[in-house]
This record gives sequence, structure tokens and C-alpha cells, in this order.
Amino acid sequence: MRSTARAVVWTAVLVLALGARPARGGENDEMCLACHGVEGVTAPDGRSLFVGAAAYGASEHAGLDCTSCHAGVSGPHEEPPAHLGPQVCAACHRDVVSIYDRSVHGRARAAGGTDAATCTSCHGSPHAVAKVTDPTSPVYPLNLPRTCGVCHGDRALAERHGIPVADAYQLYMDSIHGRAVSRGGLLVAANCSSCHGAHDILPANDPDSKVFRTNIPATCGRCHAGVENAYLQGSHGDALHAGRRDAPVCIDCHGAHRIQNVTAPGWQVATVSECGSCHTESRATFRDSFHGQITGLGFTVVARCPDCHEAHRVLPASDPRSSIAPAHLVDTCRKCHPAANVNFVAYRPHADVRDRARNPGLWAVALSMRMLLVGVFVFFGVHTVLWLLRSLRESRGRR
Repeated sequence: MRSTARAVVWTAVLVLALGARPARGGENDEMCLACHGVEGVTAPDGRSLFVGAAAYGASEHAGLDCTSCHAGVSGPHEEPPAHLGPQVCAACHRDVVSIYDRSVHGRARAAGGTDAATCTSCHGSPHAVAKVTDPTSPVYPLNLPRTCGVCHGDRALAERHGIPVADAYQLYMDSIHGRAVSRGGLLVAANCSSCHGAHDILPANDPDSKVFRTNIPATCGRCHAGVENAYLQGSHGDALHAGRRDAPVCIDCHGAHRIQNVTAPGWQVATVSECGSCHTESRATFRDSFHGQITGLGFTVVARCPDCHEAHRVLPASDPRSSIAPAHLVDTCRKCHPAANVNFVAYRPHADVRDRARNPGLWAVALSMRMLLVGVFVFFGVHTVLWLLRSLRESRGRR
């Protein structure tokens, strides 16, 4: 390996001696490319040292001399220079690197984590860096999920570093956002940086993180502004602003990475369980109703929680703006039942037959039905036993 490096170096010297012309800035980049422009040239540790002149010439760094990044290298050398790191990039991108240093990746790198992403992990080789608007760039919106997925689709790496979501890439690609990117080619679809940021990625438990619990509505609202506005007008948004950490936010209902299409039947049926994870009593009483029984069979033709309470601007019946306020209840029911009137809306969708104080009439009817049911089973149970005994006695008499 060392003899190969020597041969390449002396070849470069010969080429230069025969006629090399100075490159930009007075540095002889042609000297560097005499070796590094030869395909197959590698470092002793096996790293490729090849620099494609055409790719470099078309890159964002084409106007820089080699020594702008590889400081201290003035001519042919046997030992390759050290790996480029963020501090080298800071010579030009100081503000960006300063932000990176405070990120979860930068902190991990400072703590000795060699797996943590650096500039080249995302932007690719410094010799072929393309603009984010270039479709060939690893950070182009349609390519970014795959770039992040190199690490965040690696379960072994996630286990090594305690990353809570081990298969974020796979979940995202199966989401409505991921399908919009991979199948629809939509540049406006949310990708990794839309939610987590680009250089300022912070852990979810950091109050400055875009995915910190109280910041999530604003993060999602960058694309879903109308939904965010409705959410903030509702009880859930009020609870969040009041400091209640258990107030539901976007990811509690829609998930974080595997966000599904809300028009999918599976999602619509699951809304009852989603809402019921907090409103357990209402879920139980809804399940007892006609609507709940049909929904429990997997059908979506009947009313579910969002149909009556709205999806995002959820308000109590005592609020005049609420869709279930007395003044609006007839109109709400008419969305499914065009002939609904004041008598129709007297129906109680969350009546609890077990609550005697709140529903004495229903409680009495339910108790009567249970007594009737028990009485019928007892009567016919005794009747069956007596009939069996008589049959056995008659059978013995005939023998």
C-alpha cells in the first residue's frame, strides 16, 4: 500500500515537472488532482482518496483551493491528511457549525460518539457538495428521508445509542408524508427537517426542540395552519396553554412518524379508541350505543367522536361555540340525519345505564331487563332439569 502511494506521488511530481499550470489562488490544485484524480487511489486504511475533477468542478466548493480545507498540505505526501470534520467547515460556515455543535448530533460527537452524523454524513463528499435545491443532493427534499434513514433505519445503531424510535425511517416511509414524497414526488410534503430541523436537531425532551411536546402544534402548524388554529380554539389547546402536560397534541392522535390518511376506514374506526385512551368513560358509554355497536363491527357509516365533537376544535357542550351545544345540536345531527328535530336530539349517545343518579329511568329499565333475563334463564333451567329427571325415571320404568 505504501509503495503504491509513493508511486502515485512520484507520478504527480513527474507530471508537474513536465508542465503543470498554477490553479486558483496561487495553489497548485492540479498537483493534488494528479494523484487524487486517479480512480482507485486509497489511503492505507482503505479509504478512497479519489476526487472526481468533473464532480468537484460542478460542486459548491469548486471555487475553493484544496488547501482551503486541507490546511497544512503543501505538496505530495505519503500520509493522508486527517478526516474532515465540522471544525474545518466552520472556516466558511461558522454560524451553521455553531448551531450544529448545540444539536443532538454535535453533542454526541463532542462526547466521543463516532456514529453521530457530521456535515459529510448528510451533505455527502465535500468534493461534490450540491445545493439543497439540486435533485442530486442528499439533502434535497425528496432524498432527505433516505439520507436520514442511513442511521435512523438502523436498529442496531438505535439500540447501541438508546434511540427511542429504532425504525423511524421505515415508519415515515409508510406514512402519508412518506408516500407523498416517495410516490407523489411532492416537495411540499413534510420530511425529516420539516419537523426536527436541519442543523439544530434537538432531543424531544429539550424545551427548545421543535418536537418538544408544547411546541408540536406550532411545528405541525407550519403546514397545517388551519388545523392548528382550530386546535388552539378548542379545549385541548386551552389545556396545553394552561400548562397541562397531559393535554393531547397532534402526535397523540395522529402518531409521530407513521401518520395515516384520515380518510382511510381503518383510521376512522380507530378514532374511538384514540379518543377513548383519555376519555375512558365516554368510550364505554359510546360502545353501548347503536353508533358504538356498529363501529365496533368495523363499519364507518355511523357517527364517531369527530362527527359530533369536531376533530380539532373540541369544545364542551356548555360552550356556545361547540358543535354539541344545545343551539347547534340539531344541525350537528342533521349531517347524518336530515330529518332530525328537537325531539330527535333528545337521544342521549353517552347515557350510562349503570349510573342511577344521572339516568334513573334508564337504570330502572336496564335493571328490569337484567331481572327478566335472569328470571327466564332460571325458570327454563329448572324446567330443563325437571324434564331431564322425569325422562330418566320413565326410561328406567320402561326397562
